[in-house]
Amino acid sequence: MSDLTTAAFPPGFLWGAATSAYQIEGAVREGGRTPSIWDTFSHTPGRTAGGEHGDIAVDHYHRYRDDVALMADLGLTAYRFSVSWPRVQPTGRGPAVQVGLDFYRRLVDELLAVGIKPALTLYHWDLPQELEDAGGWPERDTAYRFAEYAQIVGEALGDRVEQWITLNEPWCSAFLGYGSGVHAPGRTDTAASLRAAHHLNLAHGLATSALRSAIPARDSIAVSLNSAVVRPASLSPEDMAAARKIDDLANGVFHGPMLHGSYPQSLLDATRSITDWSYVRGGDLTLIHQPLDALGLNYYTPTSVEAAASTSVGPRADGHGLSAFTPWPGADDVAFLQTPGERTEMGWTIDPTGLHELIMRYTREAPGLPLYVTENGAAYDDKPDPEGKVHDPERIAYLHGHLSAVGRAIADGADVRGYYLWSLMDNFEWAYGYQKRFGAVYVDYATLERTPKSSARWYGEAARTGVLPTVSEA
Repeated sequence: MSDLTTAAFPPGFLWGAATSAYQIEGAVREGGRTPSIWDTFSHTPGRTAGGEHGDIAVDHYHRYRDDVALMADLGLTAYRFSVSWPRVQPTGRGPAVQVGLDFYRRLVDELLAVGIKPALTLYHWDLPQELEDAGGWPERDTAYRFAEYAQIVGEALGDRVEQWITLNEPWCSAFLGYGSGVHAPGRTDTAASLRAAHHLNLAHGLATSALRSAIPARDSIAVSLNSAVVRPASLSPEDMAAARKIDDLANGVFHGPMLHGSYPQSLLDATRSITDWSYVRGGDLTLIHQPLDALGLNYYTPTSVEAAASTSVGPRADGHGLSAFTPWPGADDVAFLQTPGERTEMGWTIDPTGLHELIMRYTREAPGLPLYVTENGAAYDDKPDPEGKVHDPERIAYLHGHLSAVGRAIADGADVRGYYLWSLMDNFEWAYGYQKRFGAVYVDYATLERTPKSSARWYGEAARTGVLPTVSEA
């Protein structure tokens, strides 16, 4: 590994920030939009902290012009956002609602007018509730509905959006949504979580093919995976086997079919007592294994595991929530360990070496495929000072460490072409409600006033110069 303390990034490197529709847009009943699984989940008592929901969120739907102007002022060169499926295709079936598409047309035009490249994510967890009522991701039909939706959005925006992402973190959709139940739709069925994983893979492949027919050849299609950096507690055969099992469930279940056209045999063997995988039909793996133009990697913290003699498996040790049900089917003999070191407000260990490790792994896993860090960031308990300024030196140190890791990976031969800070601004943090602040921009939830934190200015300086300022230059 190279020694690069002050990273210089290549020309054309994208300096972006990321958001998702349900977390920021609000306006959940405007323009024909119907409920998503997150509307239903967040309005179900006991599902989110304080019963909080995204009905208003940070009102980006009405304030997008100001938000784009803020991005431009900060010096961002790219913005990754997601489209709300029920805003565009309210029941998940049939023709588009043009007023919904018009919102995204206006947003994209606003971005392009100030020189910010839009990166569009088709699915960031807001499945139309009607599709969940019909069975959701465990049902094969949902994958075909997603491909139709992808075609609709591609035809509407392919002339002006050049970067496309099919799914964001399908691991969370499958295993937190249908396994542990801490995310929408809140189901706790381990067999259903594995079916959901396969149908999300199928949805990705079908949507990739649909997009190819709808968008110009110059456009790039990717997927964003929250691939885990899984580290065994020791090099004992038992701990190594535990790490392999979690690596299969976190990573191989998605990158296996997407990148290589097959599921890991060790994954299939470990889960035979839960499912027979008969829903994987002939030809499915070919449909899933579509050529990609790039791969998005989301990283926050590494995972440490060891073999466990008892069935003491707990929730994933990275802050995705507590549940009596496991998101790790077939891994009852694996224990998750707390990793040492400083932690964010989410309780996640700060370890930039994991990001370097992840990038280099996928440089080997998918040689020749350009990479983007499509999410990376930290939650802290940010508060304005008496003058109304928000200083967040911890986030600056976090960003410096992780961007330095990206720089080291580039120096070590990785083709990383951009970095998207999570998140542009404080927002609805899923089951945590509004308690966790990931934003580079502070949002006063009472007034919805936006205030760039010191980290936003620091990051903007990096974006303008291509060189990381020192931690003290905030």
